[in-house]
Amino acid sequence: MRVLVVEDEAPLAEAIARGLRREGMAVDVAFTGDEGHEKAAITRYDVVLLDRDLPGMSGDDLCKEIVTSGELTRVLMLTASGAVSDRVEGLSLGADDYLAKPFAFPELVARVRALGRRATPATPPVLTAGDVELDPSRRTVRRGGELVELTRKEFGVLEVLLSAGGAVVSSEDLLERVWDENADPFTTTVRVTVMTLRKKLGEPGIIDTVVGSGYRVPGAGSSAESGSLAE
Repeated sequence: MRVLVVEDEAPLAEAIARGLRREGMAVDVAFTGDEGHEKAAITRYDVVLLDRDLPGMSGDDLCKEIVTSGELTRVLMLTASGAVSDRVEGLSLGADDYLAKPFAFPELVARVRALGRRATPATPPVLTAGDVELDPSRRTVRRGGELVELTRKEFGVLEVLLSAGGAVVSSEDLLERVWDENADPFTTTVRVTVMTLRKKLGEPGIIDTVVGSGYRVPGAGSSAESGSLAE
């Protein structure tokens, strides 16, 4: 899940970003409304955490810009005021959810995950390819019934590939969906991660390299489907 945190209180913004990254999300941070607007115009985020009181472009104006852009990005408003009138006003601007400060971090994570599910096409409860099963909700991967320990990035890459249903996913798309803006697009990060992922999943291999295009997992589907690997 790709998340943008737009919050002018730097310590709070960085704390939120660190916590969400520990939950396996790719997180970018902006400290002004103008910076947030620039990032949102370049990258398609699943969820934007948006403070209402921002220097430069206000959070309200940025929310309206995101909503009218036509993207599926979901907006979670953050504010120091928990008054009902403020919540109603924020939601009337097009925000999908509203959370007053201070908040419990587990609640924030739950709300972000719920909004993220609404920002992307519905995926099966369990993604499969042959005897490989990935459970997004439990964050687990099994092969032949045996648990496979993956890093957050390896899990993210496998989840994106399985969700593609056999379609080719480019390295650029993987970098955008699994990593944050600090990732160097000219590094071999994606290739190395796919290499270690293949090793951990073992034989027979399920991830194909499509030269010049990216990667694919033939036969990827849901646990209710019976696809077999052709390669």
